[in-house]
Amino acid sequence: MVVLRIRNVHKRKYALICLCIVGFIVYRYLGMPAGGRRLSRKVGLSANSSQFTLSGQPFHILGGSIHYFRVPRAYWRDRLLKMKACGINTLTTYVPWSLHQPERGVFSFHTQLDLEAYISLAAELGLWVILRPGPYISSELDLGGLPSWLLRDGNMRLRTTYPGFTQAVNAFFDKLIPKVVPLQFKKGGPIIAVQVENEYGSFAKDDSYMLFIKEALQSRGISELLLTSDNHNTLKSGGVDGALRSVKLQKLNQRDIQDLNALQPNSPTMVMDYWTGWYDVWGDLHHVLPPEDMVSTVREILRRGMSVNLYMFHGGSSFGFMSGALADPSYRALVPSYDYDAPLSEAGEYTPKYHLLRDLLSRYNRGDSFPDMPALHYREAYEPAIMYQHLSLWDALSFTEGPFKSVKPVNMENLPANNGNGQSYGYTLYETTITSGGLLKSGDNVRDRALVFVDRSYIGLFKRQSLELAVPDGKGRRTLSLLVENCGRVHQGRDLDKQHKGLVGDILLNNIPLRDFTIYSLDMKPSFIDSLYQAPWKTLPESPSFPGFFMGRLFAYGYPSDTFMKLPGWEKGVVFINGLNLGRYWSIGPQQALYIPGPFLNSGINQVIVFEEQEADYKVQFEDTSDLGMAADIQ
Repeated sequence: MVVLRIRNVHKRKYALICLCIVGFIVYRYLGMPAGGRRLSRKVGLSANSSQFTLSGQPFHILGGSIHYFRVPRAYWRDRLLKMKACGINTLTTYVPWSLHQPERGVFSFHTQLDLEAYISLAAELGLWVILRPGPYISSELDLGGLPSWLLRDGNMRLRTTYPGFTQAVNAFFDKLIPKVVPLQFKKGGPIIAVQVENEYGSFAKDDSYMLFIKEALQSRGISELLLTSDNHNTLKSGGVDGALRSVKLQKLNQRDIQDLNALQPNSPTMVMDYWTGWYDVWGDLHHVLPPEDMVSTVREILRRGMSVNLYMFHGGSSFGFMSGALADPSYRALVPSYDYDAPLSEAGEYTPKYHLLRDLLSRYNRGDSFPDMPALHYREAYEPAIMYQHLSLWDALSFTEGPFKSVKPVNMENLPANNGNGQSYGYTLYETTITSGGLLKSGDNVRDRALVFVDRSYIGLFKRQSLELAVPDGKGRRTLSLLVENCGRVHQGRDLDKQHKGLVGDILLNNIPLRDFTIYSLDMKPSFIDSLYQAPWKTLPESPSFPGFFMGRLFAYGYPSDTFMKLPGWEKGVVFINGLNLGRYWSIGPQQALYIPGPFLNSGINQVIVFEEQEADYKVQFEDTSDLGMAADIQ
């Protein structure tokens, strides 16, 4: 009897182990959706009727956009948990080609750009994913996310089947797509749909281009539902056979929805981008959309049974030089904040929009309980960082790549910098010798601003509206210097091929083209900022020279907290924290404070370097609240 009991105990134990193993296999291979029911993975997201189905079951996409490249990796989980706690079931993200392939043959998919880790995290948290791999994404990025080295080809025709472009796309997709294929729904992953390009209807220069992109995705193993996304007036020209069309909008117009449904009857209606706010440009106001307007539109979208993606749910920051620009009606560059007046603020704080949206989606889900809202991160107003050292721009030139010699001006992209890939961002210094004064004309060949110096003394500014400058008379040979800034390439429109920066043509002195230039590339990459440790810094003088670098220290005791840097008394420049480029500042606003995430800081001493063009204070300040400037409702 005793032996029999022991055997029965062992049998029960083995049976329990076997049951656990079978349960794990069923869970792993059949998967668990956001709603908690098990799904077969044989059939993915389908658009064969007026409603989406996922694995044959009715499915409603409640999406939110959060870009991994605009959020510090240490905060990915926090932001996604906050989105899930609002009732969102699907994450959407673009993939920025320009960041993943900074040079031909050089790819980056690690740390901040680890797309696989980001998608896997979404799966872990119970979110589906719609992937938007471009290659063009717009997203208010420099050149719409296309790498600037493409422009080295004088015949380049971006977003067409021009061989120079398609070959580059193929090389990028050869690296990117194999990383995401295993993460598709039918393979056990969270990716339920993939978008083909972006807003091609507003460009539409090549009838065969969208088919090329579609086939480039499918031939590499993309097998989930394909989507296209366009504004209401370009829906027809932006689509491609075999992909579901979706619309972008901020105001719900019955005619727009009817036009979409007429193009694809008996298909689900998807608002791929419902714009929850808008982006900001320098010299303008901070754009906001009243919370009540946003929620009433989302409520109406849901009432009509449509699926929706909130662009953005959380905007984050366009750190460094990644911001784009507008060309129409005139050139205007974007600020580094991508707060977007979204439901989660730039620093991940809950807004009135978030709370109204959570309440709406809670009622829409018929009372299903949402996860608890994660606690907010602590923010701190640190003591000001006192600037104690100064480095003249002229003393930093020996730490740049080059210099390069050229008879004629050479634009940034065609400089022999960065292993023959040209210069992507930052400033370029052009120097030549003059023997007289007179009238200097830019011929509108400065992209985008140029500080002008004679023998390193400032004489004036070239920008797109100011095309002439007086050069004072002087004796003998003098050095004329133009420090040209790329303020951001245009991110949308039909002139993407014309986004060269630096000097893009001749500069005339007394109607004679200047020749024989020495050119310095000041892209201000981390390697350059790090190299400045060996530069001849001097104790900050009472009247420092400009342009120049200013160094100070921020002390953070204990675990570093989020903070916001303000620069009253400074004019225009770039800020680096521990070698990381936070982005540009400019006194004209609207943005008056730069967000510094806690993970960017060390416990103890943090190095602050400010590159200032024209005017500086002796300190920079830190506050515990953002300042995006005077707000105005979106019209």
